[in-house]
Amino acid sequence: MKITSLGVNSAFATGSYETTVSSVKLEALLNQLTSESPESITTTIKNFIDQEKELTYKPRWQSNFLVEFDRPSKRDGKPPYRLIVDFGGDVRHSLKNIGLNFNQIDGYYVSHPHADHIGGVEGIALSTFFNPFYTQKKQEWLKGEFIADKIAEKKSEGRYRVPEFAKPDLFGHRDVLQELWHAAKPGLKTLQGVREIFLDTYFDVRIMIPNTSLNMEDGNKKWEIYTMLSVHIVAGDDIMPSYGLIFESDKTILMPTDTQFMTPPNLKTHYKRADVIYQDCETSPFPSGVHPHLNELRKLTEEYKRKMLLYHYDDPPVVDEGEFMGILKTGETRIY
Repeated sequence: MKITSLGVNSAFATGSYETTVSSVKLEALLNQLTSESPESITTTIKNFIDQEKELTYKPRWQSNFLVEFDRPSKRDGKPPYRLIVDFGGDVRHSLKNIGLNFNQIDGYYVSHPHADHIGGVEGIALSTFFNPFYTQKKQEWLKGEFIADKIAEKKSEGRYRVPEFAKPDLFGHRDVLQELWHAAKPGLKTLQGVREIFLDTYFDVRIMIPNTSLNMEDGNKKWEIYTMLSVHIVAGDDIMPSYGLIFESDKTILMPTDTQFMTPPNLKTHYKRADVIYQDCETSPFPSGVHPHLNELRKLTEEYKRKMLLYHYDDPPVVDEGEFMGILKTGETRIY
């Protein structure tokens, strides 16, 4: 199993600007400098930078992950099977950063209905729905027909239904999926000529049941994947539905996603059992109270800290060397 950090930053983090110079123009300049005296080279370079420098924006993407398994994909039957854990509004850009797009993703897991975790759903749903080549079986099923016309045919036995082989998997707890559809419905109920539109129009919806594993083959391994209740937001008198993931094989990988600091206390049991913990970590000078802050995490014993990979920060956490397992960076990959 390979886990890649598509993004590692908090929901509202913004990037920075850097001064850059075109490599093509720089190479041309270097060719010219070979004929100049050493005294004039410095002046020439300074003038060149002043004239040619550009501001380049370096984005910070929201904290979503790509998990790859060595098993047949849904797209063409060839490995890997690619699963995205949460899909914020900038997920198309963070995927592009590692050379992928929605057409190369087999499934999605949604932990909770905040925008930095579900904001990309409309782009995912519509771009794969209208792509006739998303899977080989989809191409064979459509036979060149426009998909909206295909599912709206009056004589079709599957009227308004898209076969499961023609759409990506969508995993999640029932409560979270209900919230996802409520949020996405205005943008997704827009198929011309199609009366009945639901979440399963776009996705092969796979409801995950607490204490029941989703099994994923991974080469000569098998990963058992469980949902884990996370307390992230108490909205008024109720808890927002939010569920992290536990991956169990020869190692136990814990991805609580967004959660308050060690709340509820019985999360400690999962933290003790885990070999690796993907831990959200605030670094803002104004703590929100709905994520563990770095100042809180640093008070934990080594038993916990040495397992933690920190992410979901504004600015990178400043910690002692070896204090935590690591601080994740965008595009970083780890294999288990």
